[in-house]
Amino acid sequence: MAELPALINDLALILVSAGIVTLIFKKLKQPLVLGYIVAGFLVSPHMPYTASVADTENIHLWADIGVMFLLFSLGLDFSFKKILKMGASPIISTVTIIFFMSVLGVMVGQLFGWSKMDCIFLGGMLAMSSTTIIYKAFDDLGLRQQQFAGLVMSVLILEDILAIVMMVMLSAIASGNNPDGGQMLGSVMKIGFFLVLWLVVGIFAVPQFLRKVRTLVNAEVLLVVSLGLCCAMAVFSTKVGFSSAFGAFIMGSILAETIEAERIEKLVEPVKNLFGAIFFVSVGMLVDPKILVDYAIPIVSLVLTILIGQSVFGSFAFMLGGESLKSAMRCGFSMAQIGEFSFIIASLGLSLGVISDFLYPVVVAVSVITTFLTPYMIRLATPAYNSLERRLPNKLIKLLNNLSMSHPNTTEQSKWKKLLTQMTLNTIVYSILTTATITVMFTFVLPVTRKMLPGWELHWYANAITGILTILFISPFLRAMVMKKNHSEEWKALWAESNINRLPLLFTVLVRGLIAVGFIFYICNFLSRFSSAVMITIGIIVVVLIILSRSIKQRSIRLERLFILNLRSRDIAAQVHGKKRPLYEGKLLDRDVHIAVFDVPMDTQWMGSTLKQLNFGQKYGIHITSILRANHRLNIPDGDYVLYPGDKLEVIGSDDQLAKFRQAVESETFGEDLHLEDREMKLRQMIIGSDSPFIGKTLIESGIRDIYSCMVVGLEEGKENLSSVSPHRKFQEGDILWIVGEEEALQALLNG
Repeated sequence: MAELPALINDLALILVSAGIVTLIFKKLKQPLVLGYIVAGFLVSPHMPYTASVADTENIHLWADIGVMFLLFSLGLDFSFKKILKMGASPIISTVTIIFFMSVLGVMVGQLFGWSKMDCIFLGGMLAMSSTTIIYKAFDDLGLRQQQFAGLVMSVLILEDILAIVMMVMLSAIASGNNPDGGQMLGSVMKIGFFLVLWLVVGIFAVPQFLRKVRTLVNAEVLLVVSLGLCCAMAVFSTKVGFSSAFGAFIMGSILAETIEAERIEKLVEPVKNLFGAIFFVSVGMLVDPKILVDYAIPIVSLVLTILIGQSVFGSFAFMLGGESLKSAMRCGFSMAQIGEFSFIIASLGLSLGVISDFLYPVVVAVSVITTFLTPYMIRLATPAYNSLERRLPNKLIKLLNNLSMSHPNTTEQSKWKKLLTQMTLNTIVYSILTTATITVMFTFVLPVTRKMLPGWELHWYANAITGILTILFISPFLRAMVMKKNHSEEWKALWAESNINRLPLLFTVLVRGLIAVGFIFYICNFLSRFSSAVMITIGIIVVVLIILSRSIKQRSIRLERLFILNLRSRDIAAQVHGKKRPLYEGKLLDRDVHIAVFDVPMDTQWMGSTLKQLNFGQKYGIHITSILRANHRLNIPDGDYVLYPGDKLEVIGSDDQLAKFRQAVESETFGEDLHLEDREMKLRQMIIGSDSPFIGKTLIESGIRDIYSCMVVGLEEGKENLSSVSPHRKFQEGDILWIVGEEEALQALLNG
């Protein structure tokens, strides 16, 4: 018999161990992520008393896949639109946290006498909290619906983006280059370029693709297509110098804007849970007891630095972003750990040969310990705030708690500021799309046309064909770049207000026109040997023709409308099906009052009860704003509305009130019926004998239903089908009845 590959043996060991340990942790009401880490430690090669994984390299490969799918699911649940709606607040918090934690890391390294590069890289590692671990902890603790969780995830996503910039900066420092030079600027521009390109092209193409194939897609196909898109973006992300997890997150955020997002999220969840479990087990496998002993003091010091630093400076950073003291402390305490990006930064330092060998296992040990403590830190935030509230003056506490009131989410912008901001954003987006199109045409199409038209004489025809096709493809982008916002309300108001405004307004058109001419000039310069004057003239003529062309105008408008439709498709679908949340929800976020959606379980004890009977307002202090049932919305339900299993409740309240209500939703259920199999319904034949007590009695008088809890389903009269029994028909000797009921009830009936 063939022997199983080591990978299968290892996978069996990991999943069995994880299953046993997590069952114990579930019984103890502890977060599952901690169980996975403990399971990883038990099956690691460092644990001599238990069976160990044979091939750790393959497990790490599966763990990388787990990180990718976890961040893909995170993107599905948290799109970039949510970050943009939050304004500058998460940016301020992110930059503040990274600065303070980096400085703390450098200082701790210097206290232990480590080398300069060890200290610098350590600062970068301590600055990066773990998106994967916090997301999983929030999920296990049931906190994803709370307001502060959304704020934390916004900052974590921005941290992951800035981690790429930090890695470039650390590479530049390690190589002796100036990190403030062109390499740093180029890295930032590269990140911005690909982010905008992926989001714009993805939101334009992916929803359109899913819409076209919707009739062909079932659950199985949608799962395969979604994971295929995730992996494809992960591969493309690594090709341009980013991580696979970052690419997976981008694809998730793109799919989050489609109407299939919720369906995809449910389909991907089992895959995410499987590979995510392997990832957290692999983290536990990295714990080396020998390293823990040899570097116990540095490890404990770094753990305390992270816990105290994030609790203090993290809370301070979120307060700078406009959060109240209580909300800021919950956010800051949640981020007290390091994770996957810290490992990546440590691996970078080792590959460059600039950090000591001991630093990587030390960071792994710190990561595992802080990961283990993460759920407890999240839970500690509220008691810590309550303790602080008792010690600080009431006026100061009130001022800090109401701090977010003085940070409005929207500010009144001047017409000039709003117009110039919109024009700049449009110019950047369309410039990126134009650059990407030109790059694709020159990289793929130009070599093909030159092969089809070989020889020096035909070389110019190949260049001309490629150039014309490129200009045709980019013409809608160039026209939108020059003409968009020239008829907006702000433009018209500024034009009408004063003659002084007209020259600057025309100047904005001229600048955008020159940028468009610059793209045409580049194409001509790359494909021809015309003089600069001729190419500039050609560029001006082409741009003018593009602006005057009605067909290009229609193409430009059609493309933009399709993009906006795709971007809003999920909101439109939610509105059509009565699931769109009210407009006032965002205005309540500043006051620790917001809306969350809860699913009524199928085995709820509330089924059939009215809202008046359940009295949620008195019990939990919350208000039911809507009941979503099937594809219908019942707004502002009164006390006579009846709840049914499967209903979705839109509930308004504070984080504490919503947490209590969530606990009630999950706990007030009938639970599992332990005697379910014993109560299985059986079908039996009963013959009315001469001594039967039912002779001469009607079906109603017999008490078969009321006394014996059984039901007569038919009378056998030699026909193909059973005859129905009239309630008033009297039973006679020899009647053959078919009875259905529980086994115990049937025995009592037949013996009676």
